[in-house]
Amino acid sequence: MSVKAFELVPAVERHLLMGDKARINIECIECCGKHLYVGTNDCFVHHFLLDEVPSPKGKPSYSAQKLLHKYLGLKKPVAELRAASALERLIVLCDGVVFLVDMVTLESVPSAAGGGAKIRGVTTFCVNENPVNGDPFCVEMGVLSSRRRTVQIYMVYEDRVQLVKEVNTPEQPCAVSLDGYFLCLALTTQYVILNYNTGASQDLFPYNSEERRPIVKRISREEFLLAAPGGLGMFANAEGASQRAPVSWSEGVIAAAVCFPYVVALDENFVTIHSMLDQQLKQTLSFRDGHVLQDFEGKVMLASTKAVYVLVPLPLERQIQDLLASHRVEEALVLTEGAQRNIPKDKFQVLHRRILQQAGFIKFGQLQFLEAKEHFRKGQLDVRELISLYPLLLPASSSFTRCHPPLHEFADLNHLAQGDQDKVLRCKKFLISYLGEVRGTDAVNGCREDVDTALLKLYAEQDHDSLLDLVASDNCCVLADSVPWLEKYHKCVCCRVGSPLQGFSPAWGGFQEGMIFMFYSSADLIPLVRLLLLTGVHIFTRRPACKGQPEVDPDQVIAYLGKHSQALLLYLEHLVLERKIQKERFHTHLAVLYLEKVVLLLAESPRDEGRLTRAREKLQAMLRESSLYRVKFLENLLLERATLHGKLEEHDEALRILVHELRDFPSAEAFCVWASSGRDAAYQRRLFHLLLAVYLDGAPPGEARAPHGDGSEMEMAAVDLLNRHGEAFDAVRVLRMLPESWSLQLLRPFLNRAVRASMHASRTAKIALGLARSENVQLLHDRLKERRKPIFVSEKKGCHLCHNTFSEPDVVCLPGGVPVHVHCAAQRVRDSPTKRQLANSSNHT
Repeated sequence: MSVKAFELVPAVERHLLMGDKARINIECIECCGKHLYVGTNDCFVHHFLLDEVPSPKGKPSYSAQKLLHKYLGLKKPVAELRAASALERLIVLCDGVVFLVDMVTLESVPSAAGGGAKIRGVTTFCVNENPVNGDPFCVEMGVLSSRRRTVQIYMVYEDRVQLVKEVNTPEQPCAVSLDGYFLCLALTTQYVILNYNTGASQDLFPYNSEERRPIVKRISREEFLLAAPGGLGMFANAEGASQRAPVSWSEGVIAAAVCFPYVVALDENFVTIHSMLDQQLKQTLSFRDGHVLQDFEGKVMLASTKAVYVLVPLPLERQIQDLLASHRVEEALVLTEGAQRNIPKDKFQVLHRRILQQAGFIKFGQLQFLEAKEHFRKGQLDVRELISLYPLLLPASSSFTRCHPPLHEFADLNHLAQGDQDKVLRCKKFLISYLGEVRGTDAVNGCREDVDTALLKLYAEQDHDSLLDLVASDNCCVLADSVPWLEKYHKCVCCRVGSPLQGFSPAWGGFQEGMIFMFYSSADLIPLVRLLLLTGVHIFTRRPACKGQPEVDPDQVIAYLGKHSQALLLYLEHLVLERKIQKERFHTHLAVLYLEKVVLLLAESPRDEGRLTRAREKLQAMLRESSLYRVKFLENLLLERATLHGKLEEHDEALRILVHELRDFPSAEAFCVWASSGRDAAYQRRLFHLLLAVYLDGAPPGEARAPHGDGSEMEMAAVDLLNRHGEAFDAVRVLRMLPESWSLQLLRPFLNRAVRASMHASRTAKIALGLARSENVQLLHDRLKERRKPIFVSEKKGCHLCHNTFSEPDVVCLPGGVPVHVHCAAQRVRDSPTKRQLANSSNHT
């Protein structure tokens, strides 16, 4: 998809360059700051001063003033020009000769013109824009010779050139670009990268230079742009890898340049502009007879045979806004993120947030709410910008004004929906969801009143279940706006008198202020009662700690709430589950209330299975996690009795209840997992073997045992148990327990796992045994080394036991290598109470 990224602006018109001389053509150009140099086919160099002229309409234009032109004295066209501004020199290639010209006078430098400082036999050259020489008054240059398969590295000074390196190539090079020590070359049949310092070479890809003109362009530090077969522009770094996807341009491209984030390519009839970020074609400009395209310090210039033009990039912000205006959100975001390297960090963050917010509103207008929410979140949108689209949702006291320039094109929700009520409803549901998510985050700091009031209005209008939760919670709803809205939609409300801003926030310390209760239908009575019940419990559970006031005694509260089982249940949950009070009476009381609720739900007809499941899950969790309740008060329901038996370590009775009375096999397995958690593997194995034995028994006590192999439910449960928890069993013991009539195919998962586990254990044991043997051999080796050390005895040394000197070489060595007399060692053994022999005695001397 197209976007206007550049404008083609004339810089040097034909009449200014050549007057009425029709045969003069432009061959090359060079720009250094405001100075433009043009080389022509009649061996002239023209010097222009190029100024950008401001336009009242904002369109760029240039004014060119011709300063000088100079004939170089040769009969061939000027092939290439490169500026060395630090030296105030132009490097000129003409008729296969490279020489230096003064940038101001265009006169050839005398020493370079006279005595051998010229470089002859040159086909092309390039300047190293990332020089390795630290001399600021020296330019590094790579030169291709027409006579040899070499690349020559020269140092160019103010009045001389010096050859410093010559690199041989496998084929004749025809194009070159230089960055640091890296040479990117187009050879006759392929592209390569050479490091002329180390000699390392990396082939890139094949290319036939006879079919089309090769392009080798340095675009950044150690990165190059190359013309590849198939009309592709390939990127390659110094390691020979490509970190960007290629761009697809035409087969006839003759020159290319980069103005980040765009690649500009020139062919015979067009200038094409592709994005480096998404590789898409963004713009095409008609341009005939073009044959020169160069980028000079961010300025892209191109030339036909008769005139010079500048491709002026439009500001990135304008490009991004154009993309957003045409609802091309993804392209705008890619361009924004890609432009980060060219924009100061603080400015970029502000720009990026705004673009994300605009993108979010575009997606919102397209009803793509997930994408809109993500853009709003990343862009840190002031949520009131979104609320303000909905008429009357912001409270009248709000001081909010919309951002300028605006983030979107919508006046309000009605303008967006154009009368489509389904769109309106979907947008309101999205706002409810979005406000509910951000309400507790930092995104609403400073505007809680606006957010809570808008959310309450939406809840009331849409008859939302969360209205009472909002009213009962700490909120900042504006009373003056909220009460009329609730009255309009006939919703009950509980609010404090005399609190204009926090009208729906109860006083948790007590009902010191008057309360107003309003309801408009009998259907509102039940939720109102629930609200009042929750609010009453909150008086005790959310009561702030105040200095000088005694804490509320939980026993008194429990006694006060005794007639209100639901309120009492909520308060006990607060004590046990939230405050973690470790008192037996509270835990027992809560467990009994859970049990009573389960019993009541079981007695209902018809049963509410959802409520029953939730109640039993609460009871089961309480029985498992707490160890403070009294078991004897809870022996009622079978499932709960099984858990209690597990607490008492009566696992056989617990499994009997689960398997034979309840026929609840998943719960039986879950019981084994729960009861063995935190225990060792042997304990877990005992439990699972016990469950397997219960399954294989097949009948409760007192009943006839079912014959094996009848496909009973118990046998299938046993098979499932083995296949699911095979690692918990002793495979040999299981095989002895199983009936001989069972098919091995049924137990294939268990047997596979058992064989693997057995092989793993065997191999692990062998490894451990091998390591132990290796350690033992090493210790024996160390011992032998110690025993074979020489023991030095002399007349100057004394016995460690009798302290007399040695007169004979025969000694006994005690542990630690201490020599003693033979008779002293024998006496020591005789005097030992255990008569033990010396373990480490040695007779060698």
